[in-house]
This record gives sequence, structure tokens and C-alpha cells, in this order.
Amino acid sequence: MFRRAHRRSPRRPGRVSGGQRARQFFETYTRDMTAEDLQRLFTHETVEAYRYFARDIDRTELDRLPPFKRALAHVRLFFLAFSMRLPPARRALFGVAVLVSLVGLIELFEGVRMAELWLFPIGDISVPVPVWASGSGTVAIGMALLALLVLLEVAGRLSLKHDLEIAREIQLAMLPGGVYTADGVEAFGLTRPANTVGGDFFDILPLRDGRVIVALGDVAGKGSPAALLMALLLAILRTLVDEGLEAAELVRRLNVQTERQAPGSRFITLFYACFDPRSGELVYVNAGHHPPLLRRASGEFERLSEGGIALGMFEGSTYVPGRTRLTAGDLLIAYSDGITEAENARGVPFDESGLMGAIRTFADTRFADDLTLLILRRLAVAAAPAVVAS
Repeated sequence: MFRRAHRRSPRRPGRVSGGQRARQFFETYTRDMTAEDLQRLFTHETVEAYRYFARDIDRTELDRLPPFKRALAHVRLFFLAFSMRLPPARRALFGVAVLVSLVGLIELFEGVRMAELWLFPIGDISVPVPVWASGSGTVAIGMALLALLVLLEVAGRLSLKHDLEIAREIQLAMLPGGVYTADGVEAFGLTRPANTVGGDFFDILPLRDGRVIVALGDVAGKGSPAALLMALLLAILRTLVDEGLEAAELVRRLNVQTERQAPGSRFITLFYACFDPRSGELVYVNAGHHPPLLRRASGEFERLSEGGIALGMFEGSTYVPGRTRLTAGDLLIAYSDGITEAENARGVPFDESGLMGAIRTFADTRFADDLTLLILRRLAVAAAPAVVAS
């Protein structure tokens, strides 16, 4: 009987060997990595992360302890300083992971043996040393590197959060605070970002002739990109107001600047109005925004929708002004979609009907988007004192 000869099948064109795949994976995984990055990781970034979490440790208490107890106390305090910065659920998960790792290392412990150690000038001496199962050192190094990675990531996120909180303070400082009150008018606005910072904004600008500018806008998206565009638009808006432009022309020029400055994927909705408390006339432009509600003193509602499309979509967009008149007790309510899209605990949206029925009630709601509200009320104008002829 003859044994059939096995021939090695020819390699197919384009077939990648295991070594080539491993090399491709390594090249992809280490793409854009430099020696300077690794050096910075284990020097600057690690040191900064340690300082970030160790800054709250009371070193005066540690200095009073013996050196051995001082090291253990420092490790314990640093562990608490780091883990307490985590959310409760993640903190529990991290604690369990550390505990399981320590239990695993204890299970790998095999005992103590005597080892020879040369010590000058005595010579060779026998000292007890712990013995661990083969591979324990590799496992311990891997766990230490993973712990370092978690430490660096958390420090980076907390540092970014701190920067965003400062940005939030700056953003809120740009907006009007408190209630604006003048003869015949009062106005108030508030905003609540879905994240630390957001893209909603409002403004209340009194003019020298007694008129009042009110504006409310919503940049598409949330977070830092929307906040940057919000700051840019607000600065341009205030500059154009200082030029004394009429509502339609001001919004048209604002659209031109938005289209030029903002990325193509971003647009901004805006409601802009100029109110004259003496005559009650309100001239407005609605640039793609949710129509504000005008609640008459009689209880009836009107929607203000005249204007045009959102800012930043087409450079040549034009806008048509709308006009109406407010009497004493009439209320203008401009809002962002975060108001009507807010949901209660049962998942029911607040909606426009909810806004109409409870304009000042926002308890027990869940906000998934930036929320901004602007209210203007016309008051009764004080009558001028009568002049009595002598």
C-alpha cells in the first residue's frame, strides 16, 4: 500500500499570514505613538495625577507616624482620596476589583523560604523571603498598570470637568442676571444647560431711547462646541445692536456672520424682538425658532412666527419682521425646545400645552436638552404729572 503524498497547497494571492496580521495589528495599535508620549506618560502625567489626588492628604498627621506606618497610612489615604472622587456605583466596582486582585495575589502566595544574601562586611547571611507562584509578578505588574491607567483617566476627566465648570461660570456671567425693570416693562430670563455648558442663550438689552431688546437663541447640539458658538453669536449680536439696526436687517447680518464663522453642520435658531414700553409696540424676527407665546391679559394665546429660516444655513437669507402690540398685563414667553421636550418621571413630555398651563412650574421634570426661558411683561405706564396753570 502506498501512502498518498500530501502536497502543500499553494498560497492564495492576497492571503495574509499570521505574522503579517500580528505586525499589522501592532502597527495599527501603536499608530501616532512616540517615545516622547511614553516619557510624558510616566513622568509628567503620572506626577500630575498623583498631585491632583494627594493634595487633600493631611501630611502633618503623617509626619507624626513611624516610617513603616506612615507608608501604609499614605497608601490608605491616597486610595480614599482617589476612590471618593468616583461616582458611588463606580467606586464600589473599583473597590471590588482591588479586593479581588489582592485575594488573587494572596492565593498565589506559596510561603516563605530562606535565601542567602551577601552583606558587607559581614558576608553571606540567610534571610526569609516570600515565595509566589510562577507568573505572579507579571500579574501584579499588569494590575498596577491598569490601576495607573484608571488613575490617569479619572484625573484627566476631573480636570476637564473643573475647566468646564469654570467655562460655565464665564458663560453664565455673560448673560443678564436678575429681573430687568423699567417704566412700563419687566423682563426675566434663565437658562439651564443639559451638560455643564450649553448652547442656549438669552439677552435683555435696554436702549438709550427707552426701548428694550430681548433675544433668545438655541445653537444646534449641546456641550462645549455649542457653548463656543453661543459666545460668538452673543458677541456679534451685541455689536450689531450697538449699530442701531432695525430687527430684520440686524438678523440678516447676524445670519451672514453665522454662516461664515460657524461649521457647516451647525445652525442657530433665534428669536429677536424690540419692545417699546411707551407705545406697547413689539417688532420681532423669528429665525427658525419655536414660536414664542404671547399671553394676553384676557388669557388668550398667540404665536409669533414671522421671520425666516435658522441662522447659518444660507448666507443670502432674508427676514421679514413681525409686529404686534402689547397692552398692560400681556406676557411674552420665549423658550427653547428643552422646555417642551422635558419629561416628568413617567416619561410624559411637558409640551406646549404644559407650558401654557404651568409657565412657572418645572418641578419633577427630566431635562434631556438645554433649557432656556425668557419672559417679558408690559406694565401699566405711570402717568405723567399734570401741569396746573397758575
